[in-house]
Amino acid sequence: MLPAIPDLRQLRYFVTVAEEKHFGRAAVRLSMTQPPLSQAIRALEETLGVELFARTKRSVELTPVGADLLPEVQRLLAGAEGLRPLAQSLARGEAGVLSLAFVSTADYGLMPLLLRDFGVRHPRVRLELTEATSDVQVDELVAGRIDAGLVIAPLPSRHATQLSWLPIAREPLIIAMSTERAARVAEAAGHDVDPEAEWLDTPISLRDVADAPLVIFPRRLAPGFYDIIMDCYGVAGLTPHIGQEAIQMQTIVSLVSAGMGVALVPQSLRNLRRTGVVYRPLVESVPAIETGLVWRTAEVSPVLAGFIDIARKHAATVEAQHPGARHV
Repeated sequence: MLPAIPDLRQLRYFVTVAEEKHFGRAAVRLSMTQPPLSQAIRALEETLGVELFARTKRSVELTPVGADLLPEVQRLLAGAEGLRPLAQSLARGEAGVLSLAFVSTADYGLMPLLLRDFGVRHPRVRLELTEATSDVQVDELVAGRIDAGLVIAPLPSRHATQLSWLPIAREPLIIAMSTERAARVAEAAGHDVDPEAEWLDTPISLRDVADAPLVIFPRRLAPGFYDIIMDCYGVAGLTPHIGQEAIQMQTIVSLVSAGMGVALVPQSLRNLRRTGVVYRPLVESVPAIETGLVWRTAEVSPVLAGFIDIARKHAATVEAQHPGARHV
């Protein structure tokens, strides 16, 4: 048989008697008669197995155990009183936890915007953020270990019935190269080789860097992104030489800085400023990289619904600024 547990009503009676130090006054405060109050306190003492009050005909004082227990009971009651407003906040999505994963490319454009707006509207929600490749995020979502993810399209078709997809941002690919290689390209084109010169914003062709090794994500981890990059070379009539593979954009850009090759990266990577790296737009027509939010269709908590709402607003803003943009 499970041991008896004090109920909140008994604990409130205990605090009131402790504050009044008189059963009669406590009963008046509680809008009840004294005998039921005395019986409730006796029942509480029996449940706890200790005496809480030292009673005489003229006074009621807390025992040492009762005095030590009083602040703990007051904290417990305060917490219980906060349950209703907390539950209502959780139901409205104003409090709780959101577990969100993201691809490294989102870290330099989309994600800071979403997190800023979400933090303003939902300051009491605790975010649990994890960086992961798109394939890992999909597996984590299906397993129920994260609530949502910012991934690069397309999603695996095998999970189409389980997951919902909201495209948010579309951006073209640009090329990242070392300043030394950029200077060689400029010199071959008859431009000033100063890496800070204005020509850096003019497009170049993939043919201008066709001899450079390509630094890229492994296909097994980002097949959609990998195939888009390969198609860019194919449209230009080129076959790239794969130099190095890396799973994070920071690492890819670092390898480019070290002269290990060139990389095709989303345009937002311009925000990743790295000494020794130059970003250039491409002459070739390239598809836009589409980044969006994915979540389990059948499990949308109030907190997640709030984040989806903010993501939809950003998606609408992007579409308004770039109507009909090509995307994968």
